Amino acid sequence: MTPASENRLTAAYLIVALIALFGGVVTGLLQALEHAGLNLYPPLTPVVQSYYHSLSLHGVLNVLVFTTFFICGFLQFITSRALGIPLASRRLAWATFWLMTGGLVLAAVPLVGNAATVLFTFYPPMRAHWAFYIGLTLVVVGTWLVTLNLALTSRVWRSRHPEARTPLAAFMSLVTFVMWTIASAGIAAEMLFMLIPWSLGLVAGTDALLARVLFWFTGHPIVYFWLLPAYVSWYTLVPRQAGGRLFSDPLARVSFILFLVLSIPIGFHHQFTDPGIEEGWKLLHAFLTFAVFFPSLLTFFNVVASLETGARARGGKGWITWFAKLPWGDPSVAAQVLAMLLFAFGGIGGLVNASFNLNLVVHNTAWIPGHLHLTVGTAVTLSFMGITYWLVPFLSGRHLWSRRLALAQVWLWFVGMVVFSNALHRLGLMGMPRRTMIGVSAYIQAEWQAILPLVGIGGSILFVSAMLYFLNLVLTLVASRGGPTAEGRGAPALPEFAEALSGPEHAPAILDRWRPWLALALVLIAIAYGPTLVRLAATTPFNAPGLRVW
Repeated sequence: MTPASENRLTAAYLIVALIALFGGVVTGLLQALEHAGLNLYPPLTPVVQSYYHSLSLHGVLNVLVFTTFFICGFLQFITSRALGIPLASRRLAWATFWLMTGGLVLAAVPLVGNAATVLFTFYPPMRAHWAFYIGLTLVVVGTWLVTLNLALTSRVWRSRHPEARTPLAAFMSLVTFVMWTIASAGIAAEMLFMLIPWSLGLVAGTDALLARVLFWFTGHPIVYFWLLPAYVSWYTLVPRQAGGRLFSDPLARVSFILFLVLSIPIGFHHQFTDPGIEEGWKLLHAFLTFAVFFPSLLTFFNVVASLETGARARGGKGWITWFAKLPWGDPSVAAQVLAMLLFAFGGIGGLVNASFNLNLVVHNTAWIPGHLHLTVGTAVTLSFMGITYWLVPFLSGRHLWSRRLALAQVWLWFVGMVVFSNALHRLGLMGMPRRTMIGVSAYIQAEWQAILPLVGIGGSILFVSAMLYFLNLVLTLVASRGGPTAEGRGAPALPEFAEALSGPEHAPAILDRWRPWLALALVLIAIAYGPTLVRLAATTPFNAPGLRVW
């Protein structure tokens, strides 16, 4: 694949991702305003027919479509650049994109038409139109083909460099997709053997518990499928953008290997209140959930130490005050550093969710979307926005239209999310349920009413930030000057990969060998999930009829 064709592939994925993000942001505003008491649903929003229709659109577009398409485009781009070779198969790459896009269109038709208002978790016995399930399955199959292409590309590179360590960015990208390919087996089994036959009328019923177990087999690892691409940027690009060096290449590889091994067998911590799963297995998953926090701590230490090298090179001093010397005028760096800051609080909230007793306090309350918006809504989304501030100019050959507007957008997102997420966390601690049209509920409590307007205010700030983001990108494409003569500057360039204080040559060779880590991951998955899945599959009655509740 020629570089030009590779860039077009990345641009194609990016276009789909950003269209999905736009739709998700608009529907998100409707929900935030509804919580604040301003109900804009029909007849004011004829396309979005209800709060729950909006909630389904928001979740699917932002959590499933935006993230997946962005990651597929970005990590294929980064892997090719890190290895210094094109993707192994141009035909496979484009066939994969069109397969995923076709699946998305197939799923979008019933989703937009209110025939798949089952939220992004699509728990049965709520039943969507069969096209929704088949379309999402095709998107998942597409991600498997991305994994195949990356593996073939890595194999070509390895044949030319048999003794060298895999470049860090490529290593991380491949770990991300290998982890996801294993993790997505759960949702694939749910779709192929339960939901698709059920929605087509080939079987009379299904079972909610087994479906939930299979969903969460994938549902928590998908968090790392979202996060690890942001980590790729934090580890390999941001330190160089900040003027410093990566602290430790071997430590970065260890953290990603640990994510590969530990991030899948932890789904039962989402099911602490579900009957039919023995307490001992829930306890094991709780322990493993706390264990996967360890590579997150490694990432925190390594990335912060790397940022510190850049800040001190720019004159930063002191234990903490060096932080002010980071290049805050660069919107790409500012977006990702602010994402890191809020993600630290999201990680702390994750420990609450993993603890059995504390989870019972916040389960199915507004705390959960508050937590989710700190992780996928900020650590992931704001980082991806920061990445596009250099990626879109590079792909288009045009300089970013306004760095000042980009900086304003980044800080507005940060402020809006602080207000929005903090309000949801507080409401959750007060027992306010999530996934509820709370603004018109008959049982709204007085103590909630003082905080609910903050949800609307924070959501509105986030909406304004997103509109500024899209405005800047559109103006970059249609109004910004391009090429080497633009304002005396050179053509838009890629950020360089960061050099490491402790480089890849210090990494043990076993970190670059896949078989032992894959074997360990599969054994741990078999121990944590095997007995429960076998028992449920053997004893579960598939007799729950499909329900449409919207």
